[in-house]
Amino acid sequence: MSNNLLAGKVGIISGALNSQSIAWKVAQKAHEQGARIVLTNAPLAMRMGEIKALAAEIDAPIIPADATSVEELNTLFTEAQSHFGGKIDFLLHSIGMSANIRKGKSYGDLDYKFFQQTLDVSALSLHKMLAVAEKQDAFNEWGSVVALSYIAAQRAFLDYTDMAQAKAVLESIARSYGQRLGHLKKVRVNTISQSPTKTTAGTGISGFNAFYEYAEKMAPLGSMGSISVPFWNSSIMKG
Repeated sequence: MSNNLLAGKVGIISGALNSQSIAWKVAQKAHEQGARIVLTNAPLAMRMGEIKALAAEIDAPIIPADATSVEELNTLFTEAQSHFGGKIDFLLHSIGMSANIRKGKSYGDLDYKFFQQTLDVSALSLHKMLAVAEKQDAFNEWGSVVALSYIAAQRAFLDYTDMAQAKAVLESIARSYGQRLGHLKKVRVNTISQSPTKTTAGTGISGFNAFYEYAEKMAPLGSMGSISVPFWNSSIMKG
């Protein structure tokens, strides 16, 4: 049911790969609540995923951008503002990748080149996005930025390997840029650590099924359920 919570709001959503992506569900919910959206993802991820189907469903353009490239991010924010005819109200950072996890590397046997790549893609990309947005003065006042984190940023979860460090860096960037953008534009920067969710990325983590089953037993409502986006995700993006 729509309450037009985001009517008149415009923003960029990154990281929608397929219908199992949290970003995909956020885009659907934001559209349902009246927002206009620009979708973005890395060109490689776009070839692997199904983002064109989502774009058609919510009538959103796709602007490809490698989130590790400042040049491509400059193009993203410039073209998004051109499309909307003005500045943006919200940004969802839903980006993460670890070649160490993909290749089954244990925490004591990490490939450090992969580690640096993990940090660049999964954490520094948030800083680059916000730095580009700041330089372009791309945010409306009282805008909102949401980045997806994970409890491993603050707790030991060795099967999450280098992504745990990436999420810790992500949260630190969110705090620092939250203070900066708050003073400059009254823009809020938040991270959300969701419960175990059967996304493409999540199910690729060793031990995920056992972790999911444990969380399901402990959930107050008795079931984790399938991937969905609660109403508060629309609320937190409302200026």
